[in-house]
Amino acid sequence: MRTDTVIRYEGMKALREKLDIVEVEKFISLIIREPFDYTEWQQDLWKDKSLDEIFDAAEKYSESQDVDV
Repeated sequence: MRTDTVIRYEGMKALREKLDIVEVEKFISLIIREPFDYTEWQQDLWKDKSLDEIFDAAEKYSESQDVDV
């Protein structure tokens, strides 16, 4: 399990790779300002996918990241 510091660092790194600095700040501001239920969001995120489809997508993603687990 990664530490909170590592997770924060990796999260910011991911944001910076996809967004410019102003968009990163705006994203953080939106997250802080708006109530967000991660569990509810996750339930809706994959509602049209089977467990096998989700597993296959995760496996392909993992292979593309070249990460040892």
